Amino acid sequence: MRRLADQARLALALAAGKGSGAVGRLANIGGGTSFPGAVARRIDPLVLRKVAAASQARTALITGSNGKTTSCRMLAALARGAGVSVAQNRAGSNLLQGVTSVAVREAGLRGRMAAQLLLLEVDEATMRLVAPEVAPEMVLVTNIFRDQLDRFGELYSMAAMLEAAIEALPGQASAVLNGDDPLVAGFAPRAAARRVYFGLHAAGAAARADAGADAGVPEHAADTIRCVRCQHALTYHRVYLSHLGDYECPACGTRRPDLDIAVTAVQAAADGGSDVTARTPAGTVVVRVPLPGLHNVYNAAAALAGAFALGMLEPASARCALASLRPAFGRLEEIKAGDHLTVLSFVKNPASYNATLRQILQRPGRKHVLAAHSSTVVDGQDFAWLWDVDIEQLVPDLASLVVSGTRAEEVALRMKYAGVGTGLADLRVIPDRQAALDTALARTPPDEPLYILAGYTPMREFRRIMQRRGWVPPFWEE
Repeated sequence: MRRLADQARLALALAAGKGSGAVGRLANIGGGTSFPGAVARRIDPLVLRKVAAASQARTALITGSNGKTTSCRMLAALARGAGVSVAQNRAGSNLLQGVTSVAVREAGLRGRMAAQLLLLEVDEATMRLVAPEVAPEMVLVTNIFRDQLDRFGELYSMAAMLEAAIEALPGQASAVLNGDDPLVAGFAPRAAARRVYFGLHAAGAAARADAGADAGVPEHAADTIRCVRCQHALTYHRVYLSHLGDYECPACGTRRPDLDIAVTAVQAAADGGSDVTARTPAGTVVVRVPLPGLHNVYNAAAALAGAFALGMLEPASARCALASLRPAFGRLEEIKAGDHLTVLSFVKNPASYNATLRQILQRPGRKHVLAAHSSTVVDGQDFAWLWDVDIEQLVPDLASLVVSGTRAEEVALRMKYAGVGTGLADLRVIPDRQAALDTALARTPPDEPLYILAGYTPMREFRRIMQRRGWVPPFWEE
């Protein structure tokens, strides 16, 4: 009798969640990326756990500070290329209700999913809630950078949250870790799970051109530069991106682990992406990564490692699997805005901001920029990290600048200290997002792009404005 009641409750939760998602899409107020999960959990708090248990799908979780959404999309593409059907939170809604919404969308009313792989991007702080409910076969950690310190705590607090998820994995599961990140590579050394390390082992300028660092010197905003065992300063043989690289501790001998998936060559492609060669236990894999930047090479390495850990890495299909990948919304996303071209970039911490600036500065011409940041709960209220962003490198190329968001005045102050206003570029402070966008577009010649650097909330606000104007489809359709 109790089993029938539980089944009825699950069916009601799934039906209500599906219905709320359909209503939201019809009313154009949401794409069912979060609200259906909240509705379903209100009726049956165990809905995610029940769907995961009732389905035959294997489960993989991807978390970390940067690169979760893109790595997840890349791994999904590799899995589909190997003939595996995938259910995922593609739009990046990675809190508990967003993860649950995937189960609501994909499961029938009996709680079973047809997909063979349940692939979930998960917020770092939400891992402790999601992992016990879905019993993942694989957990992949992309990296750890300083991010939302008011929410996560300092760097080592965030690391402890993720390390706990690794320690809880059973022996038949896999922990896929960025070997180039000293903090991530040192996670849970006595955990039962199999460990798979990925990273870069590419010599020469082709691998370092995007890094903005000397061969053995991390950039000034690097977060993890001390040994996780003895806290002695690390020595780097090569730095690829921020604190990611080939390191060792001269005091205790801790060093970068041997890489299971190692990028051995990176060659710039004509389309702005890269041809990436990786050494894997399945053989040499060559993939075309159509997205710019060394950070996307890291995302590809993470995806290849995840596919290997799941037994879904097929070298023959991998190249074609990633070749047609488009950037996730807000990740250097090119949008035709009437007569103008805008490049929308989501920047949320020094590492992501600096990587984006390097990509923008590699493009020709003077730079018209709209920078917008807010201090909502999801953005984080600690905004001190902006002072570690290398804004100064942008200033000589600035043609115009508009700042916006609830932290517009603070952004303007940072820009002033960087030298904006002392040269040709002038500064406009317009907190309202729509007015700021219109002003920035008006100041940008039609044959030159407008670069939008935005935190999470402003990025979504700009995209909603663009959606109303018919410039972009809803983000959940991307």
